[in-house]
Amino acid sequence: MKRVGVLALQGAFAEHMEVLRRLGVEAVPVRVTHELDGLGGLIIPGGESTTIGKLMVEYGFPRALQRLIKSGLPILGTCSGMILLADRIRGYEQTLLRAMDMEVSRNAFGRQVDSFEVDLQVPVLGSPPFHAVFIRAPRIESVGKGVEVLATLPNGNAVAARQGNLIALAFHPELTDDTRFHQFFLSSVAERAQASSEETR
Repeated sequence: MKRVGVLALQGAFAEHMEVLRRLGVEAVPVRVTHELDGLGGLIIPGGESTTIGKLMVEYGFPRALQRLIKSGLPILGTCSGMILLADRIRGYEQTLLRAMDMEVSRNAFGRQVDSFEVDLQVPVLGSPPFHAVFIRAPRIESVGKGVEVLATLPNGNAVAARQGNLIALAFHPELTDDTRFHQFFLSSVAERAQASSEETR
């Protein structure tokens, strides 16, 4: 499998890198755009979405990532990564990558003290439920026809989705010992690498 990058401008990038390494994947911190070259996939971690967004603009990431997304690069966005991937943000004008046809709300569940954990039924992962950690988390308000909702809270709020090569989670899978969401993402990385290999034969 090719190297997988983790955007390392701010936020929980170290935790994602540790999960990837535990899974036997070469994890690469990405701080400038040329470090995107040759990656098989990218994780945009949780953190402070406004700060990450400003740094991405300052270092020229939006155009570079939009090109890679169109080329089929698998990307996993968690928490603020979901916000940065979204096409629409309710009550907020900052949109960055506009890559997924969905509307999200920032800090939809309240402040840091309102963080919570819950077991989610995630059909694509099978059993058992996935124990999800929500920290100042966003929420998916609506999705377009091309977006598949992967998980909802018991009250029906959507908190995980996929559109083509993109996966967005409102929670922090890197903060648990359950690596299934990372493995699910890595399966897309492996499939793209296999397809590229077959095309060059």
